[in-house]
Amino acid sequence: MAKHKSSKYQWVYSPKAAPKPKVPDEVKLEVSQLAQALIDEWKPKYIQTPPIDGKYNFFGYLTEIFTKWHRSFFYFVYKLEYRVPNADSKYREQPFTRLEYAGPGKFNLAYMRHTGSWWEVEQERSLASIFTLIRENNLYHPPSNNPDLDTDMEEILEALRREMESELLDIPPENE
Repeated sequence: MAKHKSSKYQWVYSPKAAPKPKVPDEVKLEVSQLAQALIDEWKPKYIQTPPIDGKYNFFGYLTEIFTKWHRSFFYFVYKLEYRVPNADSKYREQPFTRLEYAGPGKFNLAYMRHTGSWWEVEQERSLASIFTLIRENNLYHPPSNNPDLDTDMEEILEALRREMESELLDIPPENE
């Protein structure tokens, strides 16, 4: 008589996910207008002009910020230009912030992690609160090689340097 082998696997019911809500054209227009106003604020800060002197930046130069819709997702995207002679491609586009339409008046907010995956941090928030978060939190801004934007970090480092110098000057001599 043949022996029956038991399987390691088991059949389970896997229902289809609920369909995502369709984004009305009025909502698309409103989100696009708010995003364009934000991009107009960001462009003087983040857009870089590559140097003419022939020096290369292997990390690329941020040359454009734009938005695009894909299904129920709205993406903020930056475009990098590479002026390295042996670059595989001259341009690269990378999304950095994503809004997902979650229903009438509700949006989810996510940012692109360094691992290349989206991290959703806010769920079912109003459009006004989402854009306030994007405007106030650098996590949702495009990356920058602009040293003028790192003033907060420079101030912190300067304060640490002064504190360390004062501690070093206050040390009593060892052999007295």
